[in-house]
Amino acid sequence: MNRAFSRKKDKTWMHTPEALSKHYIPYNAKFLGSTEVEQPKGTEVVRDAVRKLKFARHIKKSEGQKIPKVELQISIYGVKILEPKTKEVQHNCQLHRISFCADDKTDKRIFTFICKDSESNKHLCYVFDSEKCAEEITLTIGQAFDLAYRKFLESGGKDVETRKQIAGLQKRIQDLETENMELKNKVQDLESQLRTTQVSASPAGTGTPKSPSTDIFDMVPFSPVSHVTSTPARNGTQPPPVPSRATEIKRDLFGAEPFDPFTCGAGDFPPDIESKLEEMQEGFKMGLTLEGTVFCLDPLDSR
Repeated sequence: MNRAFSRKKDKTWMHTPEALSKHYIPYNAKFLGSTEVEQPKGTEVVRDAVRKLKFARHIKKSEGQKIPKVELQISIYGVKILEPKTKEVQHNCQLHRISFCADDKTDKRIFTFICKDSESNKHLCYVFDSEKCAEEITLTIGQAFDLAYRKFLESGGKDVETRKQIAGLQKRIQDLETENMELKNKVQDLESQLRTTQVSASPAGTGTPKSPSTDIFDMVPFSPVSHVTSTPARNGTQPPPVPSRATEIKRDLFGAEPFDPFTCGAGDFPPDIESKLEEMQEGFKMGLTLEGTVFCLDPLDSR
């Protein structure tokens, strides 16, 4: 995998790793809104989005509407956009879904990022107006992305393909166990039909019942309808009790329950772990691009 992020100029990160890993960094900003874009990256892509949202905000301002204030909470788990007073989460952008982040060289307040929506899978461009700290916010998102990427690798992100192979093998084992049970049932049915045929063919009226047939080891053949108190074998010992089908299904031939790596430790591995890991792998593989650019010649008057 290539480096998780790219920047045009090498800059020092703004915060300690502990601050973003154990807590979050808060920022106050004004939210111009979000709009759908065609590409996950590109200066021209975000430039057009910023112009579009600035124009829409100019119209709303002329109608007496103010730009809503929001609180940004940036951590290794994502970028949350909250209502500052109620702390209600308006948007929750996971870092592996953020592909592009940029701030305006000509207006130190404007910054934007592109994030893939979790429900529609469309790329949305979010635009904000901060208090002259656009570059710092951009770098903070970049640092959080870098830390999240490293944490993903350390927690097993490299083993996505291995987990998929294990799941495929486990599915194959389950199919073979099902097939084995079906074959056992067919054998038992054939044995029952054979005994019925032997009983029907025996002469009627004989005073003594015919002793059950034995196999080459002088043992009474296994019967699914046999009871624990069935006729003893010639060696004088009772045959072992017949295990129920439910027990056979739950345990393998060694008496142990079949291993399933995706049901054990369900708290750590949710049922859809495969799709989640694949999604995160693809997102981090795309990487995050940080840029400083010129969005628009006319700065936004948000006061």
